[in-house]
Amino acid sequence: MASFIDRVVLHIAAGTGGHGCSSVHREKFKPLGGPDGGNGGNGGDVVLVVNSSAHTLLDFHHRPHQRAPNGRQGQGGHRNGATAEPLELAVPDGTVVQTPAGEVLADLVGTGTRYVAAHGGRGGLGNAALASPRRKAPGFALLGEPGEQADIVLELKSVADVGLVGFPSAGKSSLISVLSAARPKIADYPFTTLIPNLGVVSAGETVYTVADVPGLIPGAAEGRGLGLEFLRHIERCAVLVHVVDTATEDPGRDPVSDVDALEHELAAYGGLADRPRLVVLNKVDVPQGRELAEMIQGELVERGLPVHLISAATGEGLRELSFALAAAVEAHRATLPPPEATRIVLRPRAVDEPDFAVEPDPAEEGAFIVRGVKPERWVRQTDFSNDEAVGYLGDRLARLGVEKALLESGAVAGATVTVGDVFFDWEPMTPAGDVDLTPSLRGTDVRLEDDHRVRADVRREAKRARRRPGN
Repeated sequence: MASFIDRVVLHIAAGTGGHGCSSVHREKFKPLGGPDGGNGGNGGDVVLVVNSSAHTLLDFHHRPHQRAPNGRQGQGGHRNGATAEPLELAVPDGTVVQTPAGEVLADLVGTGTRYVAAHGGRGGLGNAALASPRRKAPGFALLGEPGEQADIVLELKSVADVGLVGFPSAGKSSLISVLSAARPKIADYPFTTLIPNLGVVSAGETVYTVADVPGLIPGAAEGRGLGLEFLRHIERCAVLVHVVDTATEDPGRDPVSDVDALEHELAAYGGLADRPRLVVLNKVDVPQGRELAEMIQGELVERGLPVHLISAATGEGLRELSFALAAAVEAHRATLPPPEATRIVLRPRAVDEPDFAVEPDPAEEGAFIVRGVKPERWVRQTDFSNDEAVGYLGDRLARLGVEKALLESGAVAGATVTVGDVFFDWEPMTPAGDVDLTPSLRGTDVRLEDDHRVRADVRREAKRARRRPGN
């Protein structure tokens, strides 16, 4: 069985950020040591890196699930948690990264090219970083954010200058073996080539690569034979070479009809109409093969196709062919634009762009959804088992303007408000953000006690939301 895999579905998960630490410095004769909890470390990214030693996606076929390490939790004594190292996955040159729906995310060409497929979660702040003149000794810390998770499709498209196409047993493997140092499998039966083979050819001062694509048959572009799986490997080729067997004994086949059939399959696959073509009439060492090649050579030339008569077995015509291919490759390279320096495009956010938006909840009348990067991130960082952390979340949302926006949107007391994956009953008179906090025990908030109008339903609803399937 062939061990070449050129398309896989990869399930990736970046690392979760470490939680911040809630700690108070304790030392003899220092009763007010203050908060000293460190921050959590960031989770590791999942990074795809083009490696010249990688030639197939076989490793990901056997291990489709890849997870980056998590960040370490902060500790007391102002010790921050360690940031996790990124998980670097080596991929071959020419790997295309797509979504399951077919949207292209990245086209990785060139050794060393990197693409961050999933970003790690941020580490949570410790209570030392959360201390302020109004909250001198926070009794809570922020949680680390979960890393991104995604399903991506990796598709390998070989990077070669010349692509050899033809019917099975036309002599493509023999041709690449005599033009280069490649040693593909060669046999006298069809479909001996099950994987694309790459070879490097030197012709004078020009060095170029040649790809031997498995044999095409009529209907390959629609899935017949092996052609559909490997036609993608000629998409990047600058020159296409039709390798035609002039000594075939199959009834109903001749070199002209073979060329027509190959052109039909390439047209059905699409995107290759602008590539220059050459026709190689192989096996002229056989008398009837030479006779047939000389007979139809003029017809192909009239079509505008350069024709070369060769014999991979005896080496006849190979030197002229290699230099002709080198000239075609050099002509293509001359049309390429010069490489541009890497540019970093900065797109600053508009000054008046809001940080969030309040929308009516289509699933429930009178309910609202708060969307935005900041409020959703703050909810993920909140420990809803800690009253003080919940009060801190309320302060942040109020300072951001969420309370005012809800009032302007028509929200009333008891309305269900959803932020991220948490929903709660909103109380419009919540004294958050602009009042002095009454001193209380660490980890508590007087505004969440029963004798105040603020209700602690947010914690209960948050727990319910997190227990639901899919959360």
